Amino acid sequence: MKICMVGEGAFGKKHLAGLKNIEDVEVVSLVGGVADATESIANEFAVPHWTTDLEEGLAQDGVEAAILATPTPIHASQAIEVMQAGKHVEVEIPMAESLADAERVVAVQQETGLVAMVGHTRRFNPSHQWIYRKIRSGELTLQHLDVQTFFFRRSNLNAEGKPRSWTDHLLWHHACHTVDLFQYQTGEVASEVQAMQGPMHPELGIAMDMSLAMKVPSGAMCSLTLSFNNDGPFGTFFRYICDNGTYIARYDDLVDGYEKPIDLSQVDVSMNGIELQDREFIASIREGREPRASVGKVLPAMQTLHRLELELTQEQ
Repeated sequence: MKICMVGEGAFGKKHLAGLKNIEDVEVVSLVGGVADATESIANEFAVPHWTTDLEEGLAQDGVEAAILATPTPIHASQAIEVMQAGKHVEVEIPMAESLADAERVVAVQQETGLVAMVGHTRRFNPSHQWIYRKIRSGELTLQHLDVQTFFFRRSNLNAEGKPRSWTDHLLWHHACHTVDLFQYQTGEVASEVQAMQGPMHPELGIAMDMSLAMKVPSGAMCSLTLSFNNDGPFGTFFRYICDNGTYIARYDDLVDGYEKPIDLSQVDVSMNGIELQDREFIASIREGREPRASVGKVLPAMQTLHRLELELTQEQ
């Protein structure tokens, strides 16, 4: 299967590395935003063609699908462009910065019938898969998911410390992971939501701190704290407080409430969540089925984010 990779940044490289482990997959074109960086990454990963033009990348001979790891503000428009070009698409989280744009992406997927998936990596991390299976089997009942998402980002830099051409957002990007995960793990949509945010950054124009809360009809709760002001290790840490144990997930790793490691070696074919989500995308195309994180299946997360945004607007 021939793939067009779109995005030469940190996440684009994560996808390129993961795709190398998937049988009978070839990245034939890399589309980037900065020519020099795109050429450099194409050479590093032995991608035979590179360009800064999405249409050109999609037009390369035999391209069946594209993976978008591009700036959040253009996710929706690019996903739609890819599908309208007749290609399957996997777009990094979030699929859009608004509910209206997300609904447009879903509408185009329904019109074209193509595979359209969102990079909700938490659905694929072995740590969260282990919890998901325990909940589905009845061995665990989630009572409270307590999550911290922390960065130190007081200037507009990306994960590699390089200047960004766009401004990141705590709600529509980083909170999106947890909102979707909570509803995925419980199998329910939040019936109650609350949201508060701190002062706006004078230059970036975004809140640097945020506190969100959700509750589903069964009674399970989620508390999410987000900050761009945390001077310390960055990342997201999930504490699953259940009726029959407490577990802490750190990306692909899992420990119990006493920091005892949980063996995840038999959960899936890889310990790399990005690789696993790409495997699901490829498998869905080959098998002609809806992926586990299709645009339709993650739309409820976008609807809940919209409700949280309304809470923040009312707060102001």
